[in-house]
Amino acid sequence: NSAADNGGGMYNDSSSPDLTDCEFTGNAADGDGGGMYNNDSSSPTLTDCALSDNAASGNGAGICDNNSSPTLTGCEFADNTATGNGGGIYNNSSSPATRECAFIGNDAQYGGAMYNFDHSSPNTRNCTFTGNSADVSGGGIFNLSNSTPVLTNCSFHGNSATVYGGAFYTDSTAPELRNCILW
Repeated sequence: NSAADNGGGMYNDSSSPDLTDCEFTGNAADGDGGGMYNNDSSSPTLTDCALSDNAASGNGAGICDNNSSPTLTGCEFADNTATGNGGGIYNNSSSPATRECAFIGNDAQYGGAMYNFDHSSPNTRNCTFTGNSADVSGGGIFNLSNSTPVLTNCSFHGNSATVYGGAFYTDSTAPELRNCILW
């Protein structure tokens, strides 16, 4: 239940903390990163962490990455809401590694669970995207501006968007999906 302009729960600037079994709940940002904001080559490692019920008036209600590359393993992003983009995660020129994470019930204008922008290259493996929604496009994931996400063994179920791409939306990008299910 913390609040700040950016990084309601935690703000990392050129930093790489290790976090295990942590919870970021009910935090808010007037700008970006309701739960966490990673800036300027930050590479935090989150293991078995929960980011839930966080809000951002801008982008990335759960986590906002700006030129950063966090490693997320076994984390859950649930019921986060961004007025802008990326309910779960917003990536701007960032390349996070996401493993065995669950994105459940997150909401944003674009990219209910994840928004990838400006050469972002997330590597996402064994993750589930369930019940996320976008007010416009990309209920599960939204990709724009030369982003090249790689998704392996991921499952998309029950995601929705009002206009385009209930599960996945891509424009001017080169995503790679390997052994993924969109249902």
